[in-house]
Amino acid sequence: MPEKTKTVKKPAKTKKLRVGIIGTGGIARAHMDSYIRLPNIEFVGGSDIVPGKAKAFFENYKDRIPPQDFSKIKAFDDNKALLAEGLDAVSICTYNTTHAECTLAAIKAGAHVLCEKPMSVTLDDAITMYKAAKKAKKILTIGFQPRYDPNMDLVREIVGSGILGNVYYIQTGGGRRRGIPGGTFVRKELAGVGALADIGCYSLDMVLSAIGYPKPLTVSAYASSLFGTNPKYFHDSKSFDVDDFSVALIRLEGNIALDFRMSWAMHMDKMGDTMFFGTDAGLKIKPAGVGTGWGGAWDGTIGPIYLYNDIAGQLCETQVPLRQPSNERFYSKVKAFVDAVACGGEAPIPTIESVYNQAIVDGIYRSSQLGKEVEIVLPKL
Repeated sequence: MPEKTKTVKKPAKTKKLRVGIIGTGGIARAHMDSYIRLPNIEFVGGSDIVPGKAKAFFENYKDRIPPQDFSKIKAFDDNKALLAEGLDAVSICTYNTTHAECTLAAIKAGAHVLCEKPMSVTLDDAITMYKAAKKAKKILTIGFQPRYDPNMDLVREIVGSGILGNVYYIQTGGGRRRGIPGGTFVRKELAGVGALADIGCYSLDMVLSAIGYPKPLTVSAYASSLFGTNPKYFHDSKSFDVDDFSVALIRLEGNIALDFRMSWAMHMDKMGDTMFFGTDAGLKIKPAGVGTGWGGAWDGTIGPIYLYNDIAGQLCETQVPLRQPSNERFYSKVKAFVDAVACGGEAPIPTIESVYNQAIVDGIYRSSQLGKEVEIVLPKL
């Protein structure tokens, strides 16, 4: 008898994730540029509270998206209308003071969330966002794209290797000589805080992620706005009402001291290198782009790395070879989020880490306002 032909079942088609964007300002372009490169999503549309802004935003992609797909993209002037479309995932690209409300609305609607940094404006909002995501069993990850640079990975690997011994003091700076962004970034009602939340959170994430994100305990800080409010240095000084400079001493769990410096504008080339002081060795990371008005902040890649230790009784300084920096940081951030949603994984950047980051930002703001050290009180999460 002839052998029966075996029937081979074709694998079921993987359902594409329905994705959208809330807020179609400048940063949304980086998210959209990334989403249209991913084959496992169906881009549903976006919303913006400014009438017609979302529609105009998507018109810029008319020649980059196949006509059959572009015709399905919807633009809304109401965030609720977008969320009613049944999204699996959403990017929150609104101004800082609305991060919490937009995230909570998206989670309530059943979507996983990639929220741009900073997580929120206050620690209370960050905790509420964390609890909502946990209760709903949804991913909530914050957009610290420098995490996806190979040289940021290198710093974490060196510190995580244990070669430094016990890390007891960290200095992290990062300041632009002339780099006030303007727009929604400089108005307290929209941004909440200034340089501290714009680039300061990157600086904090860089060093805290390298040492496992210990809990922050206390903060003693100073902040000012001497450049942003001066028409000599900023064209829209009358609208400027946030910080453009801040410094702080933060005590971390594990008896670690964190010396933090941040600036949007100053009469100096840089705020200092990032340094890890350990009992067996020290690590220095120089900022990239020093000497330019907008260089020196930890919002991209990094400059040279040096290891300091003793070998055979000799004081040694070793320059660590850098990896090829990545220009795909935003894409990697968005892809990691989409992949986590698709496979039911964890938040690519653990949400609790972003809560701790926000706790420090909140502490620096409170301490600078009060003119004294403040305690950071975190509930059990």
